[in-house]
Amino acid sequence: MNKLALILVIIGALNWGLIGLFQFDLVATLFGGADSLMSRIVYTLVGLAGIYAIKFLVGDRERA
Repeated sequence: MNKLALILVIIGALNWGLIGLFQFDLVATLFGGADSLMSRIVYTLVGLAGIYAIKFLVGDRERA
């Protein structure tokens, strides 16, 4: 689960980087536009992975 979350967070970060630098939304391009069902699913999964990844940040504090 941790690897899947990390992969999705990386996909989201790369997509935001492309949007910021080139105004190019890779997810929307691959899945038929930002409003398509598949794009919305990918965006949702990336968001959930980001929320899940918060545990990595909090977990490091508890161990230190």
